[in-house]
Amino acid sequence: MAAYHVIDVAELEAEGPGGMVRRVRRALDAKAFGFNYFIFPPNQEGLEHDHGDSNMEEVYFVVKGSGTMRIDGDELELQPGRFVRVDPAATRVSVSGADGLEFVTFGAPLDGQYEPPSWG
Repeated sequence: MAAYHVIDVAELEAEGPGGMVRRVRRALDAKAFGFNYFIFPPNQEGLEHDHGDSNMEEVYFVVKGSGTMRIDGDELELQPGRFVRVDPAATRVSVSGADGLEFVTFGAPLDGQYEPPSWG
């Protein structure tokens, strides 16, 4: 058995609301932290949420496109190459611009071991 896994985003099924989620963590069978790839079409608002219950800190990395992220009422510009770290209890939502938006999210709980969610 190989000591690694490889997957290309283009090989992953479009899932979640509007088919915007590519479940990379599940495809690679990673267990230490969560991560997924998101592809938003132009002018699309994501799901507003927080991770207060799981105490999961998240980091977003913008791959291409543009948009904004609203975090607890503040609005941040999203552009390729930008990282954004968000506290667990902060409410956040991503909104793509006219060119769409692609980003990767990474997350793990601040106070314990990561447990993959039942949905993937």
